[in-house]
Order: sequence, then C-alpha cells, then structure tokens
Amino acid sequence: MSTYLVHYTQEKPTGLPENAFRPLKPGEKYEPLMSPGKTYPEVNFWSVTWGLVMAVIFSAAAAYLGLKVGQVFEAAIPIAIIAVGISSATKRKGALGENVMIQSIGACSGVIVAGAIFTLPALYILQEKYPEMTVNFMQMFISSLLGGVLGILFLIPFRKYFVKDKHGEYPFPEATASTQVLVSGEKGGDQAKPLLMAGLVGGLYDFIVGTFGWWNENFTSRICGWGETIADKFKLVFKINTGAAVLGLGYIVGLKYAAIICAGSLAVWWIIVPGISLFWGDQVLNAWNPDITTAVRDMSPELIFKEYAKSIGIGGIAMAGIIGIVRSWGIIKSAVSLAASEMKGKKAEENVERTQKDLSMKIIAFGSLFTLLLVVLFFYFDVMQGNILHTVVAILLVAGISFLFTTVAANAIAIVGTNPVSGMTLMTLILASVIMVAVGLKGATGMVASLVMGGVVCTALSMAGGFITDLKIGYWLGSTPKKQESWKFLGTLVSAATVGGVIMVLNDSYGFTSGQLAAPQANAMAAVIDPLMNGVGAPWLLYGIGAALALVLTFCKVPALAFALGMFIPLELNLPLLVGGAINWYVTSRSKDEAVNNARGEKGTLLASGFIAGGALMGVVSAIMRYCDINLIHEEWLANPMSELVSLVAYLLLITYLVKASMKLKK
Repeated sequence: MSTYLVHYTQEKPTGLPENAFRPLKPGEKYEPLMSPGKTYPEVNFWSVTWGLVMAVIFSAAAAYLGLKVGQVFEAAIPIAIIAVGISSATKRKGALGENVMIQSIGACSGVIVAGAIFTLPALYILQEKYPEMTVNFMQMFISSLLGGVLGILFLIPFRKYFVKDKHGEYPFPEATASTQVLVSGEKGGDQAKPLLMAGLVGGLYDFIVGTFGWWNENFTSRICGWGETIADKFKLVFKINTGAAVLGLGYIVGLKYAAIICAGSLAVWWIIVPGISLFWGDQVLNAWNPDITTAVRDMSPELIFKEYAKSIGIGGIAMAGIIGIVRSWGIIKSAVSLAASEMKGKKAEENVERTQKDLSMKIIAFGSLFTLLLVVLFFYFDVMQGNILHTVVAILLVAGISFLFTTVAANAIAIVGTNPVSGMTLMTLILASVIMVAVGLKGATGMVASLVMGGVVCTALSMAGGFITDLKIGYWLGSTPKKQESWKFLGTLVSAATVGGVIMVLNDSYGFTSGQLAAPQANAMAAVIDPLMNGVGAPWLLYGIGAALALVLTFCKVPALAFALGMFIPLELNLPLLVGGAINWYVTSRSKDEAVNNARGEKGTLLASGFIAGGALMGVVSAIMRYCDINLIHEEWLANPMSELVSLVAYLLLITYLVKASMKLKK
C-alpha cells in the first residue's frame, strides 16, 4: 500500500517514550514500556478467561447494535477500559501485559461482528423472496471462523512492516486511544484523571443522545425552510454528527488527513450529487437497479448518494486498493519469499528479541494452506453442492482477494481507524456474482454461494484491519507478538460461535426486513446481488469513474484511498473528523513555545481518547438497554427541528470543553 506520511502532532505522548509517535532518527531505537529483555505476565488463566468473556459479551452487543443502526462500535477501547478497571479493583500489580492480552482476545468480537453482519443476514433477507434458499447456523459460524483465521494468518507476515518499519508514519487512532487507556490504568495519578474525566464527559454525552434522545445526533441544513428547499431543489445538504466519540477520533487523526477525507466527501455531496440531478434530473436511471422508478430530480440527496454516487466511492476504494497492491508488491513478495525460505528448511534470524517474535512462517504457511483446504471442503460439500468447477473458482477468488486486500484493510485502519471493509466486500460480491454466473451458477443457489464467499472475505479483511491495531498496541507497550497471534485464534472461535447464534436469534425475534432491525449493509448486499444473479448488470460506469478518479489522484500525489473513503462514508461522519482535526491544529499552534504546544497536544490526545473510550463504552450500555426493549427516546421530539438546534448548542459546548481543557496546563 502506498505510504501516507501522516505524522503525529506531538513529541511526547502521555505515558509513552518520547519517540513513540514519530519516525525514529537514524540509529535511534524504540524502547517500549515492558522491556524486550524481560518476561512479563501476559498469558495466564486470568487474562485468557477475561478475554473470552469480553469476546462473548461484546460480540452479542455489537451484533445487535450493528444490525439495529448499521454501525459497529469498536470493541478494543471499552474492553481496555474494563480490563484496567478489573485489574484495579482486584489490585493486581504489573497487569499491563495481561490487560493487553485481554484486549487483544476480546477485540475479536468487533471485527468478527463487522465481517458477519455486513453479509450473512442478507441470506435471511433473500430467503423471504426465495424460500428455496437454505440458511443454517453452521454456514454462518464456519464462514466467520474461517474468514477470521485467514485474516490473522494473512496479516502476520505484514506485521513488521506496518508496526515496526513504518513506526511513526501512521497515526493509528484507535490503537492510540486504547494504549492511552492501558497506560493510564497502569500508571494512574495525573494521567488517569483527565482521561477519566473526558471519558465521563464523552460517555455521558453520547449516552444521553443514544438512550434518552435529549437532542438529535445530527445537525443538518434541513433545520429551516430554506435549507429544506435547497436540499429538495438543488440537492445540496449539510450534515454533521455531533457525537463525542467521532469528535475525539477526528482530533487523533489530525487536520491533514481529515481534510483529505472531507474533500472526497464534499466532492460527492456538493458536486457529484447535485451534478447527477442537474444533468439527468428527468431520467429514471435504473439500469442496474430495476426497483428504481423515481426520476433523479424527485430523489432526496441521500437517495442519490445511496443509489449512484456511493458507487463511485466503491470504485475509488477498489482502484486505490489495486494501486496499493502494486506499490506494496515488494512487501508481499518479501513475505512470501520468507515463508518459502523457511519451508525449505532455512531458519530465520534466531536472535530475535522477545517483542519481535512472530509465529514462524512455516506455521503461517501450513496454517494458511490447511485453512484454505477447510474452505474448499466447506464450499464443495455445503455451498457449491458438490460442483468441482464452482468450488475451484470460488476458492481462487476468496484466497486471492483476501490476501491481496489485507494490506489495504491494515493501511486504512492504521491511518484513519475506519476499515472500508463493506466497500471492498461489496466489490467482492459483484465480482464473485459476475464470475459465478459466467461459470453457470445462478439463481438462489448462486446468491447463497456469493454471500458466503463475501462473508469469508469480509471477515478476513475485517480481522486483518482490527488485528493490526492490537499488534500496534502490543508494540508500543512491549507485548510478545507471538502470544497475541497464538491466542487470537481462540478469541476468533468464540466470537464466531457467538455471532452466528445472535444472528439466528435476532432473525427469529425481529427479522431483518421488518424495520425493527435495519441491517443496512446486509440489505445493500442483498439488493446488489439479487439482480446480478438474475441477469441484471452492475453500475460499471460509476465504478469506472471512481477508479479513474483514483488514478488521477495518485498521479497528483493525493492519497487516493483517503479521498475514496470520504466518498464512501456518509457526510455526517466525515465532517466531525475535520472539526476534530481543526481543534488539534488550533490547540498545538497557539503558543510561540513549542514545548507548550506539544504539552497541549499531548493532553488533547488524552482527552480525545477519553471521548472515544467513553462513547464506545456507553454504546455498549445503550445496546444492552435496546436489547432489553428499554426505549426512552421520544421520536416526536427528534423529528422536531429544535432537537437539531439543541444538538448544535451541545456540540459547541463539547468543543469548547475540549479546547479549554487541552490548553489548560499545570505550571
């Protein structure tokens, strides 16, 4: 993947060595908190048990919330908070290594959930239309498990590149927030206080919005009559999510990268969407979706984005991924060569320090081949119903896409903390559907095959992106990668079983077409795959426009993946990144004393981490309350434009708190 030089804004991150977040100077070495030359408690009954408990709890909560509102909260941060809290409550000394392991095992929940709920519920959605389709627990469990295992095995050869070789060149926003939680819990004192306070503020803020609905979670230009008119007539709309967690994420990402993302988002929402309405307003563009019967000018900006403009972002993400694969081909080749070398009996470097020990390439190679063999058997005996040709084509697609796009997923997480896995999976489904139709697999059987294939790929890419976060946390703090990698498989097993069961229960309780559980990604996958498997084409023109745009951006030395991410992710989730990045710039540039600016930036990062942590943790609580049918939100009030005005006022107060608290330093 192409290297985006997004340097961290501070010289001395709180609680970590001063060179933790900047590129190392020639001859300089990074020394983590846990010394490479010593052995620390990491894997024991305590850490494994709590890690698995976290995996079960967060898999269930994340699956419900993700299917309800379409957003999967990141489990790594709240799990880190809980691990620190349990260690403190039980007065365990030197529990940093154990807490990293609890976080690493438990974090399997979020990535497995993301991989599963984006695709597998579409099986139930399509089953209502095609009763001959069969869906069972084992299909969901095995596809999630095998996809997760592939993601782990395919990522490990790239760990050194992303985590060590490119030290300081990626911001790793989620890993930063999780690390701050773990470090503050270990050191306590002055570091824990601002983090705790920000966590309380951010958590309470997001909890009020998510549970009580005192104000709207978004502020839009539709708040007044002229804004509604502009949206309807000119297809121009302004939206911003006013949540604390997203604001904190923007601060950690920084102004430079946030600006690139927002540039992509604004290009779609303020140029492409109005442009489509202007040039094709009187036409019904339904060549790739026969269900569309409305002329473009009669559509809302949101619907134009969903049906047309979003596909340009998907094409951009896919091309950015291909460009990244070409540019990182040397890394891929090196990893494969190392594995081949060990397979021939040659030993890798023996005197490797503890903090750089991975599972051997021989284990990774044999493990990958064995897992792919299991996928072949799964496809042949279950999904493809004994057809050898279909099985061979399917495994080639799954293995090739999963391996090649591993670096894309890891790079996206390393830069912005958001994995474009749903976009890459949608592209996988489209390719899989077109190719499977070409080899004779159509109809309901073809839909099941393509969705299961997409589920394996989606989970693999989701795992690759999430696991790089865990490994970066371990690198900063001094954990043993080999132990993280080994026990990740057990967390994946438990999470896959939990998610499969939860999806079945939720379908039986609510159904995914009733409206009670929106399952937006799965519904999108079902909407795309249905016409493809019945002879209707995909929006290749829109994908091609996005791909061409990615090529132009790359030629102009603009990060194409960043821009395409902005085109794919909704506007309301991109603008807060720009606000957070602007706060970062403001806080770190007000003083003529660089040391003061660095100290303010450091404290701001701690507070932003608290916002993310508190918001994520309260998201779990809100999910549990929703699961228990506790609904305290007044929908009538949220439909009132005044709720958006209150939202803006609350957001401005939150921004003021972050700025003032970051700039206030002890003498």
